[in-house]
Amino acid sequence: MSTNGAIQAGKVVLRDKRLEDAADDYAWRVDEELAALDAAPPLTQPYHQFLRSYEETFDFPSPWSQRFAIDTLDGKHIGNCMCYDINLAYGEAEVGIMIGDRAYWDNGYGSHSMIGLIDHMFASTSLRRLYLHTLEWNLRAQRSFAKCGFTTVRTTQRYGYKFIRMEISRDHWLEIREVKLAELRRGQAAEGEVPSP
Repeated sequence: MSTNGAIQAGKVVLRDKRLEDAADDYAWRVDEELAALDAAPPLTQPYHQFLRSYEETFDFPSPWSQRFAIDTLDGKHIGNCMCYDINLAYGEAEVGIMIGDRAYWDNGYGSHSMIGLIDHMFASTSLRRLYLHTLEWNLRAQRSFAKCGFTTVRTTQRYGYKFIRMEISRDHWLEIREVKLAELRRGQAAEGEVPSP
C-alpha cells in the first residue's frame, strides 16, 4: 500500500505534507464550519504570519507526530490526517482527520484515509492502540470512525466540549484488516483505477 513514501488507500493517497499545502490549510483553518467540527475557533491571524509558523513545522518536525496530506488519485489536495501524541512507552497515540474540501464529503474519502492511516501506523510502529476524540453531536464522524473499526469507549469533557473517545487496538485491526483493505481496493476500482492484487 506504500509506494515512493506515499500511502495508497483506496480512493486517496496519503503523502508527506509540503509547503505548497499552506494555502489550502489556511483556507480550512479560517473556515468557521470546519473549525466548529474541530471544536476550535477559526483562525484569525493573517496569512503571512500563518505561513511563517507553517514553515517552522518543516524546519523543526516533531518526533511525536506524523502528518499527512490527503490527495485524490489524480493529485488534488482535499484534506489532512495525522497521528500525534505518539507515546511508545504506553504504546498509544491519537489520530485526527479533516476533509477540508466539502466536494469530497460523504463519499468515503474520509474512511479510506483513516483506514490507510491506521494500517500505516500499526505496520510501521510498535503502537498497540490508536484513539481519537470526536464531538458528541458529530454522529456522521462517529459512524465513519466505526466503519473503520473504532469502538466507543467513553464520553469525556475537554475545553468545555463533550467528546466521544473511540479506540482501535492492534489486535482488533489485525482481525479486520483484510476486510478493510478489500473495501479500499473496491473503492479504488470504482474510481477507475485497477486495484492491486
